Amino acid sequence: MTPPKTAPFIPSSRENLDHQIIGMIAQHRMVTVNLLHQVLLHGQRREHISRALARLRRQGVADCVVLPASHGTRAWYLTETGADITRHLPQMQDRPPYPITSTSAASLRTAHTLTVVRAHASFATTARARGDEHGPWDWIPEVAHNVGDGERLIADALLYYTHHTPGGQRTKYRAFVEVDRATMSSERLAAKLIDYARLFIYEPAIVGATRRARTDALGGPAWLRWYPAFPRVLFILTGAGPTALAHRIEDLATMVREHPTVAALARTIPIGAAVLEDIETLGVDAPVWHCLRTPGATRPWTEL
Repeated sequence: MTPPKTAPFIPSSRENLDHQIIGMIAQHRMVTVNLLHQVLLHGQRREHISRALARLRRQGVADCVVLPASHGTRAWYLTETGADITRHLPQMQDRPPYPITSTSAASLRTAHTLTVVRAHASFATTARARGDEHGPWDWIPEVAHNVGDGERLIADALLYYTHHTPGGQRTKYRAFVEVDRATMSSERLAAKLIDYARLFIYEPAIVGATRRARTDALGGPAWLRWYPAFPRVLFILTGAGPTALAHRIEDLATMVREHPTVAALARTIPIGAAVLEDIETLGVDAPVWHCLRTPGATRPWTEL
């Protein structure tokens, strides 16, 4: 008699959601229920997220802090147990874990971290509405690259986005994202463009004949080791009034116009800036992005 076949194991939807939440907290370090809902389960009930978080908290995987002046809104982070679990999640492979595993550490990073996640949620919401591709794992926070002289550029995020046209064509986009909360001077913000210009032209020197062969042995700048084309650069601004934000965008445009290396970058690579509240309200595909190469012009970010 032939023994009955054993049905293959299929993870339950609850298990899948738990793992997605753990992965997304690990990726961003900290999230709120609302932001998790926007990225993972938009259009479904928020209670699914709340129940999963409560379950993870009981298991000692996640914990939270209450945000100040937020009517009780909680920011969730992984415990050491939760951070250890992420090492086995497929979506977190090849991504170094930078967990926040204490209430005090969570409090220090809350404002900037959650603002970056708001930017991610805006792209995810627009992609879903348009039928484009941009999921939870298409946004990689804190991507670092050497720019020479022992210095590194650390972008707030690297964005992957695939745009679909009504005719069925697909266009892939990549972008370095800088999120500015108006906590640094406008001059320091604009100076970040110099680092991107340095990365664009940086070619590491080969020292000694026994040094391991570089992956860009055919020649060219170091960024070719990771990208087929240099990602565009997007600045997303918030944390100040309309006049102050307009001045910060003007200073970014001035840097593009006056710094020769940045100007050379802008002639080849699209660089834009937008206000976070605008893209949250109107969508990231709205013509609210200032083309820094052409002051005064606003366009969709895909047309900079």
